[in-house]
Amino acid sequence: MNSPRSFNVEAIVLRHRDWGEADRLLALYTRQRGKVSAVAKGARKIRSRKAGHLQPFTRITLQLARARGPYIITQVETLDAYLPLREDLNLTGNASYIVELLDRFTYDEEESNLAIFNLLNDSLNRLSRGDDIWTVIRYYEMRLLDYLGFRPRLFHCAGCEAEIKAEEQFFSAEQGGVLCPACGFNYPSARPVNIETLKYLRHFQRSSYQDAQRANPNPKMRSNIEHLMQFYLTYILERGLNSPQFLKEVRR
Repeated sequence: MNSPRSFNVEAIVLRHRDWGEADRLLALYTRQRGKVSAVAKGARKIRSRKAGHLQPFTRITLQLARARGPYIITQVETLDAYLPLREDLNLTGNASYIVELLDRFTYDEEESNLAIFNLLNDSLNRLSRGDDIWTVIRYYEMRLLDYLGFRPRLFHCAGCEAEIKAEEQFFSAEQGGVLCPACGFNYPSARPVNIETLKYLRHFQRSSYQDAQRANPNPKMRSNIEHLMQFYLTYILERGLNSPQFLKEVRR
């Protein structure tokens, strides 16, 4: 049976760029089909009715038509524009980080993943309603790694399988998790990680969002955990992200 020539999906806009003379090419993460690319014809024209619905991290419902290249967007409506995220540069930067991270990790039409779509939507909602930004982002990172198959090993040594004890350890992006002191010295790129940092990482890995919110590490610990997560994510992606630099400028 042939697939329909057009179909409806719910999606969140990850990014867009100019396409041709007046069009816009979008990367969308959809509830039904995972990540897809689609063209909005005439979206860059002043009178375009579609343009306002197609901004990054907007949740939309749209009709897509099949074409030889990317899908064509024939209809679109906004479900949630997450307006608070557009009124504060810090929130804008963090929302941009959320969508950029997913965009870098995924490819067009791999398969639908409802857990990832819901995580993306929930995380944007949490930022929008004023939840603690650091908690929202760290929880998002840890869950996303789980869903994508990059869950860091935090309870047993990624080298020798020994149970991690309550002492100073190492974290190896190359090995995908914590290394005991004996193994850690064999990996020059591994970073020292103290037991307090490890405790919080474990908490985020095994907790619901509600439970994760109870964690309240001090500013230094928050910085340590953030840098460790960036170290791991950059290794997996084999390059850095753009939005963290934007956030650094905003914080200055």
